[in-house]
Amino acid sequence: MDLILWRHADATPLGEDGDDHSRPLTPKGERQAARMAAWLDRQLSQNTRILCSPARRAEQTVLALNRKFKFREELSPNSNADSVLELVKWHDLSQELPKSPTLVVGHQPWIGEVISQLLKLPMHEMAFKKGAIWWLHCREREGQHQIVLLAVLSPDRLSGLP
Repeated sequence: MDLILWRHADATPLGEDGDDHSRPLTPKGERQAARMAAWLDRQLSQNTRILCSPARRAEQTVLALNRKFKFREELSPNSNADSVLELVKWHDLSQELPKSPTLVVGHQPWIGEVISQLLKLPMHEMAFKKGAIWWLHCREREGQHQIVLLAVLSPDRLSGLP
């Protein structure tokens, strides 16, 4: 199974009203989302399950992909790695993993926490560029699950890639 983690693109700063969920993408963020969505659309299978944070900036990011998706509260900005891994069924790798790829659109710091857990990296806040993706693959070898890092891409590095 593949798990693709996509951080929302560049968004406006938190306003005086303090409403983090309603922050929209900036024009730069719209370009980042469009560029990454064009690349992802060529890579993703048609049966990819797409889950998105209910925050406006995440919704605007995933809308650039022009595919069906579901909002999930477990992907809110204040979520955590355990909730996300439980949602995508990667929490317990001793269980059968879903067959279809899962694309998750969300936020820092939990995206970095998920990556740290899955790749068994030291647990500290991992930097993760806005609009970037991390593509992980879980395979079984000799009865053990292995996590393989397939790609890390930032939208500003996509020009010229197929």
